[in-house]
Amino acid sequence: MRSRSSIRNALGALTFLIAVGVLGYMAIEGANFFDALFMTVTTLSTVGYREVVPLSAAGRIFTMVLILSGLGVVFYSASLVAADVIEGRLQSVLGRRRVQRQIERLADHYVVCGFGRMGQIVCKELAAKPVPFVVVENEPEAVRRLQEQQYLFVDGDATEDDSLLAAGIRRARGVVTALSKDSDNVYVVLTARQLKPDLLIVARAEDERSEPKLMQAGATRVVSPYVIGGSRMAGALLRPAVLDVVDLATHYHSMELKIEELSVGVGGFGAGETLRSSGLRDQLGLIVIAIKRSNGDMLFNPDAEARIEPGDRLVVMGQAASLRDLEQRLSA
Repeated sequence: MRSRSSIRNALGALTFLIAVGVLGYMAIEGANFFDALFMTVTTLSTVGYREVVPLSAAGRIFTMVLILSGLGVVFYSASLVAADVIEGRLQSVLGRRRVQRQIERLADHYVVCGFGRMGQIVCKELAAKPVPFVVVENEPEAVRRLQEQQYLFVDGDATEDDSLLAAGIRRARGVVTALSKDSDNVYVVLTARQLKPDLLIVARAEDERSEPKLMQAGATRVVSPYVIGGSRMAGALLRPAVLDVVDLATHYHSMELKIEELSVGVGGFGAGETLRSSGLRDQLGLIVIAIKRSNGDMLFNPDAEARIEPGDRLVVMGQAASLRDLEQRLSA
């Protein structure tokens, strides 16, 4: 942006100088416009062709001033452009180093591979939570959008080990691979699973036939946008009220109702208690949809006497303020 401004300033100064030269030769030596323009251009360029108009003493003085002015404009313009180029490159290098240092300090974050339409939605959800994440992308237009939104990102190919390592995958909690090609997503899943065996990996499948391949490659979950989209469209026709509740509870902008999954730590709030005695329903007004045990068993619609154990994950629905209160109590 600044380099464009400098170039405009340099061109403006040169145009002004040419105009002064033309008017000067016309006024001092009585030259016509074309001869005055020729004299001005040859003088400013220091080419030194023959004089098409005999110069008087005043004309020679004016020519010397014009030469010195031209050299000044050239040096000034060159310095402006050079300064902008050097400064821009320096800022780019320093900016990337600063971002890389921020990434190196992250732990238990998420890595999002691909910043297309699906990747952008994932990033909005993560940023709204908020939870730390790093995007891996190398398409120039997508990189520009990442810079505008000030997301942490690695400019690289997500299918390459070095890019995933630069995103801190060995310190990450999970990976989302939302690349446009299923073959690339399979490769990312294989690489991520190799680099960190216990990683949570969510993969996009463009084709339903790719789902088993992604699962075999090591994906924890596979999401097919077309399957989900078709199911939601059918739900809008058959179960509109249900879809309204789900949309309200899962949309990141919703402040009325939310569904969250929260972990119960050892000695944390509610650990060892029943749902009735924990106060989740009576005090906080939360609906416990399910309890996922540490061994992977899922208890849906648990009764009031169901016991909360350390390591459980609670799927709860309620007002956003109550969920934040519960999250704070669980992390205390």
